[in-house]
Amino acid sequence: MISTETLRPDAAGISRAAGYLAQGRLVAFPTETVYGLGADARNSLAVAGIFEAKGRPRFNPLIVHVGSADLARRYVTWSDQAEAMARAFWPGPMTLVLPLRADAGLSDLVTAGLPSLAIRVPAHPLAQALLTAFDGPVAAPSANPSGRISPTTAAHVLAGLGGRIAAVLDGGPCTVGLESTILSLTGTPTLLRYGGLAIEAITALLGTPPVQETSPHSITAPGQMVSHYAPDAPVQLNMDTAPEGAVMLGFGAVEGDLNLSPTGSLTEAAANLFPHLHRLDALNAAMIAVAPIPETGLGRAINDRLRRAAAPRP
Repeated sequence: MISTETLRPDAAGISRAAGYLAQGRLVAFPTETVYGLGADARNSLAVAGIFEAKGRPRFNPLIVHVGSADLARRYVTWSDQAEAMARAFWPGPMTLVLPLRADAGLSDLVTAGLPSLAIRVPAHPLAQALLTAFDGPVAAPSANPSGRISPTTAAHVLAGLGGRIAAVLDGGPCTVGLESTILSLTGTPTLLRYGGLAIEAITALLGTPPVQETSPHSITAPGQMVSHYAPDAPVQLNMDTAPEGAVMLGFGAVEGDLNLSPTGSLTEAAANLFPHLHRLDALNAAMIAVAPIPETGLGRAINDRLRRAAAPRP
């Protein structure tokens, strides 16, 4: 066990976080989606530390974070479609999977040996400041033990990874609250994971819906494990009331111990999903019952996370 520092979101904290990354150590930092667990993507020992700290299977690739589309081009083979997506949605909650450049110089652990790379430009100003200070690519999955509820505050990070990582840069609660949408452009545009960017926005830009590969035969991008984002308590979906001994996660008119959005806002529900699951799980109830969520817009990403949280544990 090591002592995990909590760093303030100021110049000194950013500089210290960047210094830890340069030393090959692990630093959690906020993005607009969730907190990421960062390591120098060029340093195999540092990247291996991510898998060790999270207990993450090494066949599960990582997302690399960079400060701009110009920097992304150093690591992937660019295309007209990638340019259109980047102009429309970066910085923001979208990850592109593109062919890995032969001269990328990244650790093979980042890609899990695949010929493609998942890469994105985060919008959070603190993430941008850290990437600028570090001046390099940062591999960063969610900063939580593998398969568990994703962290949207520094406190969530410390509860799951305290004593395993060098520091967490505290930027307050994440605003989007769901991991990035992942779109593969290695061939026909293919949706690999629902996330903080609604598929309707991608469809509008492409002119046609992307192929949806949300249950692949093999892991080709982060967030595709069948059981994922799981609390300790079992999760039951599409419930109007909670069974005896359960706690209720409501939505809209369906009330509960906590409500994702009393007004039925899917944006508010997305931001509240992981924090509310953390709070309900801390009650040590026999079950977490969840109200129905519309299967539209961000509701698709919310339901994706809930289905994975409710899946049988390995």
